[in-house]
Amino acid sequence: MPLSSAFGIKSFSDLPGWGEDDHAAAFTAFRRSAFHAPIKSYRTGSLGVDFNAFADAFAEARAVSAPSRSEARSFFERHFVPMLVKAENGAGLVTGFYEPEVEASPVRTGRFTVPLLSRPADLIEIDDGNRPAGMDAYLAFARRTDGVPIEYFDRGEIERGALAGRNLEIAWLAEKVDAFLIHVQGAARLKMTDGKLCRVTYAAKSGQRFTGPGKILSDLGEIPLAKVTMQSIRAWFKAHPDRVDEILWRNRSYIFFREAAVDDASLGPIAAAKVPLTPGRSVAVDRLLHTFGTPFYIDAPTLTAFDEKPFRRLMIAQDTGSAITGPARGDLFAGSGDAAGEIAGVVRNAADFYALVPRALLHGATR
Repeated sequence: MPLSSAFGIKSFSDLPGWGEDDHAAAFTAFRRSAFHAPIKSYRTGSLGVDFNAFADAFAEARAVSAPSRSEARSFFERHFVPMLVKAENGAGLVTGFYEPEVEASPVRTGRFTVPLLSRPADLIEIDDGNRPAGMDAYLAFARRTDGVPIEYFDRGEIERGALAGRNLEIAWLAEKVDAFLIHVQGAARLKMTDGKLCRVTYAAKSGQRFTGPGKILSDLGEIPLAKVTMQSIRAWFKAHPDRVDEILWRNRSYIFFREAAVDDASLGPIAAAKVPLTPGRSVAVDRLLHTFGTPFYIDAPTLTAFDEKPFRRLMIAQDTGSAITGPARGDLFAGSGDAAGEIAGVVRNAADFYALVPRALLHGATR
């Protein structure tokens, strides 16, 4: 598969701030994907960055445990060629995501009434091979019936009790908005009332299209689009508790979870690329276009929420999301807990994306 014309070859000297970045931090994140690669290969994205071309870089990364910054920089410069990713609409875009940390109960109580649910037994994956005629081609999940599969229950139906009595509850939360934000982020750390710390992470979804509350509130004239942040959305819900269901049920997509261990509190959950996310170094990309494990140098000079400096960092593609579509589109993992949420909630910035493409794909090409 040839490389897409969406890529334009550059040199490392073209990357603003390349020499000032902490390449060793990026190497640590890259190395996690290198160890996963022999277990299960990543799907090659349609833009043509062949997973197999990473073999030499992955092998060396597995053999080197803790390089210095300069050694890590040399590693990336030796194995890769930077290529500007051309944006569809003139400019790339970064947003942020994080792992919420909320209080939860293992049982329903008078305070904890909002469940996080595990995957139902009648939820099946659907594709062109088993999709009934007339079913929305977008749907990747459906409900098993005695006849042909049908669209699964949506958010409103589930929250009104469509799955009640199936013992799917993993934990119970106090606030519906907290549960919804966990659905948006795809994972959470739960501080249980019995003193345990556990994690829930994505298991499946009902399949319908995601519609963000920020867009809904903007379209309704409740919050100007330029003012939409996670913080402004939370504030609006707090001021309008009687309209929470009205807004949230317009997002028909519903997420199901599974329990997972918190093996390393410094890392995030295991995400779509099957490795733990690294705060400030893992990025979610469009997995149909890009290949997991690809390093991306992201230049977002107006973004200063991470460390009060223009955001210019080498990131590793290790997650995806239904709202992350397009070649120059990324969701930056900010970490876990409230402080990370404060960062992630305000990230919506123009950015240039430079994919570091294995030299093997360009036959050693340089600029």
